[in-house]
Amino acid sequence: MAAESATAIPRGQVDLLDFIDFSGVECLNQSPSHSLSNAIKQGYREDDGLNLESDADEQLLINIPFNQVVKLHSIAIKGLEEEGPKTVKLFSNKEHMGFSNVNDYPPSDTIVLSPDTLKGKPVILKYVKFQNVRSLTIFIEDNQSDSEITKVQKIALFGTT
Repeated sequence: MAAESATAIPRGQVDLLDFIDFSGVECLNQSPSHSLSNAIKQGYREDDGLNLESDADEQLLINIPFNQVVKLHSIAIKGLEEEGPKTVKLFSNKEHMGFSNVNDYPPSDTIVLSPDTLKGKPVILKYVKFQNVRSLTIFIEDNQSDSEITKVQKIALFGTT
């Protein structure tokens, strides 16, 4: 992957923020005081002092519906070097997943984040698996240091409509 700045949008792609149906967004195992909106909403996700934190353990399960069909090209996840996400499984069009059945389905793609990609660099996905996406489920399985709390500063999705 070419070296890109932390805020670079991949060529030909747009930030899909405007196409997220926020009324249907949900995150399982989020800390009540450090919710998903800190990592995904405009204005909040640019503030390094705000983050999404896991609650009972290191795992997070995020469902993001879109208000129209999108083609997902890449994802940028920004997190702290120690507590940032490591293994991230992405599922296209698998609504209403829970921790009890997340391992029952093969992920559309799995990415392993390094401390370098945790700086917010877009990670290119298996584009053929994300052509007609109505919803995206993000399963953060573990973090960089195997600690009990995972912290996510920003999640940005790039693609086209």
